[in-house]
Amino acid sequence: MPNFFGFKVGGIDGEPDLLGPLRGKVILAVNVASRCGYTPQYAGLQQLHEETADQGFAVVGFPCNQFGAQEPGTETEIKDFCLTRYGVTFPLSAKIEVNGPGRHPLYAWLTQSGPGEKGDIHWNFEKFLVGRDGQVLQRYPSGTKPTDSGLMADLADAI
Repeated sequence: MPNFFGFKVGGIDGEPDLLGPLRGKVILAVNVASRCGYTPQYAGLQQLHEETADQGFAVVGFPCNQFGAQEPGTETEIKDFCLTRYGVTFPLSAKIEVNGPGRHPLYAWLTQSGPGEKGDIHWNFEKFLVGRDGQVLQRYPSGTKPTDSGLMADLADAI
């Protein structure tokens, strides 16, 4: 059975395998964009990442420009924006597609795995909680804030 950590995803800095080194951690995978109404969620995602890193947790951002062209920049521009505006230190992938014929294989798998809704990503900042075994535990819509009580309860159970 495939798992999250087995997919090859390039990092924003050119790393060939962003996910493999995270094996065994609990992950919150988020498709992100810099010019979206949900972009301020970066602050909460960074805070969550920092506060739970010592418990084997990491946020991973997947920049995507498929929703309203809200992530038009290069990898360098995306990384600079995230760092200077929100102090983001969590791992970011190179820009990927999360829907359609160019959908990255990771997102083809994520959108068909785990409990809850299956199918296409609806907008920026949808989230997937992934367990230490690399399996999807839960999917959350874009409006779910990183401090949402349901997400926090699921995270506490997973850690």
